[in-house]
Amino acid sequence: MMKNIKPSMLRGRLLAGVFGMALCLSAGPATAQDVRWTMATYSGGHWLDYGVTNFVRLVDEMTDGRVKIDISQPGTMGSALKVTETVQNGITQVGHNWPGYDWGVDTAGAPFGGWAGGLTPEEQLLWMYKAGGAEMLAEWRLEKFDVVSFPCAVAETEVFLHSHKPVRTLEDFKGLKIRTAGAWADIAAGLGASTVVLGGSEVFSALERHVVDAVEWGGPALNVSTGFRTISKYIVVPGIHQPSSLQECMFNKDAWAQLSPHDQNQIKLAAELNAFDTFLQYGDEDVDGWNTLTEGDNEIVTLDPEFIEAARKASYEWADGKAAENPWFKRVYDSQRAFQKRYSRWSEFRIPIGAASVE
Repeated sequence: MMKNIKPSMLRGRLLAGVFGMALCLSAGPATAQDVRWTMATYSGGHWLDYGVTNFVRLVDEMTDGRVKIDISQPGTMGSALKVTETVQNGITQVGHNWPGYDWGVDTAGAPFGGWAGGLTPEEQLLWMYKAGGAEMLAEWRLEKFDVVSFPCAVAETEVFLHSHKPVRTLEDFKGLKIRTAGAWADIAAGLGASTVVLGGSEVFSALERHVVDAVEWGGPALNVSTGFRTISKYIVVPGIHQPSSLQECMFNKDAWAQLSPHDQNQIKLAAELNAFDTFLQYGDEDVDGWNTLTEGDNEIVTLDPEFIEAARKASYEWADGKAAENPWFKRVYDSQRAFQKRYSRWSEFRIPIGAASVE
């Protein structure tokens, strides 16, 4: 009881309690080691100017400044096609990457990154956060590449081609020399095109100098900023080769281990928030971007349904073959196909975006 405790003993207990609270507070995340890291990137445009920049800002804010990331321009810290390798080797501690660039190392990079038979931006979000896609990506990256990775951006449906030649039919596509990457490089070749894989910094000059007949790169807003419309006449849609892209933020495993569990969790949350932010930002920008493309001097070309069906069939045949060869590819492919089947009745009760618009 308090009446039996001497004042000196009470003061001692109070001091001990205050000291103990101070120790608990000092052991919290505020005393975790501050780090300043460099991020390798693979692309410019709004993927860099908004997607990467916003993620870095979120990390800074959500770790109370304990984790700061300096952004390097694409290709300055190594090949833009080999960001994973740059992070693996510790040349940079962080990377912003597209899994599709690693499909040559492990073909599962194709369904993770987004491919011709893959998911729309809306589906990407649902698959990642309601159907286990994000956890699957993290497991695959750690097992196969020894890096820590999280989805951190959802990129838009792309324009099929900016082209020097009109492309409507499969016959138009055959023999066309196109810049592409990932799974579509393989699938398009099977459809008769001549494919060239180039990093982002080389795409504009290849089209301008007629090294290639056509390029695929990004969605309307991104392609407005790159200026493809100024050096080629035809804009071909829809982007059947890339309904959307999942982009990731990856970390060198040893660097990641330096962080407190609290800050690791904050970075995971920053990545998830950035995925939602980019989905909204890119979708909003693309409305204006498409207006710019369609109101200019270019000719808009729409693919024939027969070509779209031929590409769809070729894409699933290609994927079935890869799934038979690679257990990881099969796991991701089966997960996405099951997801698509579950959501196949979505359009029966959801009104498509813009369908209720009025003049």
